[in-house]
Amino acid sequence: MPASPSSSISAAAQSVVATLPHALWRADQMGSYQGVVSASGHPSLDRELPNGGWPHSALIELLLQQAGCGEIRLLQPALARIASQRRIVLLQPPHLPQIAAWEASGLASEQLLWIKAVRSADALWSAEQVLRNGSCGALLLWQSHIRGEALRRLHLAAQASDTLLWLIRPLSAAHESSPSPLRLTLRPARDGVEIQLLKRKGPQHEQAFYLPLSAAVPAFTSTTASTTASATAPTVPPKSSTVPNHVSLDRHTPAAASAGNIAPALV
Repeated sequence: MPASPSSSISAAAQSVVATLPHALWRADQMGSYQGVVSASGHPSLDRELPNGGWPHSALIELLLQQAGCGEIRLLQPALARIASQRRIVLLQPPHLPQIAAWEASGLASEQLLWIKAVRSADALWSAEQVLRNGSCGALLLWQSHIRGEALRRLHLAAQASDTLLWLIRPLSAAHESSPSPLRLTLRPARDGVEIQLLKRKGPQHEQAFYLPLSAAVPAFTSTTASTTASATAPTVPPKSSTVPNHVSLDRHTPAAASAGNIAPALV
């Protein structure tokens, strides 16, 4: 008896799935990425991420309750590995990068490129150019407000690149739709962060989980002249003895130093 059309279609579908394992994933199973993945440096987080790490060629969203709640410490292990070979771009950070802190974290200042755009449209254009150029290993883009069309453009540009792309947005954007395959919310917690996997290729992760982070020096410094408060969350414990004593974090630039003495890409 000849096979029925439905059974033939089913057999053909199974054959396609077998040859293209990345083309289909079931919601109750952990998905996978076809491209390169970089370990986050946090085993408990890697266990919750498809393929066990941060995916390249994808738009990754970090939704923060407040700027400086631990996002840089979260990314530091992956950034340190990338910086050993390729540059890292900081695009539209909310505060001035604290170069001494990045150096203390093992990230050489010559591997960092800070881009400050006048308008959001210019920042998004710059992000697309960085992704298309392919010379940088990671791009961190801060945006308070971004339209759906711009998100889709970033997603497409990331897919055509091997650069790691993190889009850092406020927690209020969690209810907005996004083409990003990986979205995480971050809230400050004592000596770490509270993470919720809002979206991933895998089963839904209902509960937030705590991720301890090692104490680190602030990666950014406030631009407000009347305060020396750092951009990191107040829950970060005091500086440990492992941090070099000569690293100054929130000290203002001495009056003798002029803007012309500082590399424009790092100020």
